[in-house]
Amino acid sequence: MSNFQVRTDLALEARESISEADSELRGVRVEEYYREKEDVKVTKVMIDTKNAAKAMGKPVGIYVTMEAPAMVEPDEDYHREISECLAEELLELLPDADAEQSVLVVGLGNREVTADSLGPQTVDNLCITRHIIREYGKAAYNCERMNQVSALEPGVMARTGMETAEIVKGVVEETAPDVLIVIDALAARSIKRLNRTIQITNTGIQPGSGVGNHRNALTVESLGVPVIAVGIPTVVDAATIVSDALEKLLEEEKEVDVVKYVGRQQMNFSELNNMYMTGKDIDAVIKRVSFTVSEGINIAMEMRMD
Repeated sequence: MSNFQVRTDLALEARESISEADSELRGVRVEEYYREKEDVKVTKVMIDTKNAAKAMGKPVGIYVTMEAPAMVEPDEDYHREISECLAEELLELLPDADAEQSVLVVGLGNREVTADSLGPQTVDNLCITRHIIREYGKAAYNCERMNQVSALEPGVMARTGMETAEIVKGVVEETAPDVLIVIDALAARSIKRLNRTIQITNTGIQPGSGVGNHRNALTVESLGVPVIAVGIPTVVDAATIVSDALEKLLEEEKEVDVVKYVGRQQMNFSELNNMYMTGKDIDAVIKRVSFTVSEGINIAMEMRMD
């Protein structure tokens, strides 16, 4: 019988899953602060050593998590504030932030599956400039400095017959961007973070890892250029929901050892490991948050030219 495993793409949740005894795990630093204007809690998890990376199940690097509880609400002004916050945090991770660069934005995911369409829908709203600058120069935008932004929607292997990493690597070799920004939908451990959290990391990404569908990684090692990954959790493992419900039901049962009971029952719903849940309004949410992410990238590309 397969073991029950909670899947999450969020480094913050991986850190939270470490037992109390290991709460001071060496090689992991955590910084938290609250941006009152945007009503956003920002947590930076910095993994410095290979041992810490192994314990966390995440590569060495920096993981910035923005928690915005009202991100699912249809408030355009608030989404603009989140985009500005995202732009600032993104610039902190982008190499050579003051330099004029060529940036390739890759929207991962399947456009036909709503919960997995964050990447493609984000690409739809980007301000693409590379072709204009190459054809007409920067004078077309009435400026002396301008980032060249290009975008790619590689699709999924079931449609293309090619690994995403193969497609991206081919484009990188042909167009020679200075940095990649990869957008993808993620899986969360906690329902409260669903569609309300943005993670930014400088470690790249392994497409499909959150749902156990591992594909070749997109990293600086595999592509030869820095890779910044931006993601929003849009699904939760069904087994996690059942486990959390059991814990809440048994919290008031003093005679029951909740941890041991849930641990035994987890094997009984291991078949749920391949089922993922999302909200009923996911179509509207994806449309909204993908625009928020695209605006954050657009703002970042403008800010680094100020």
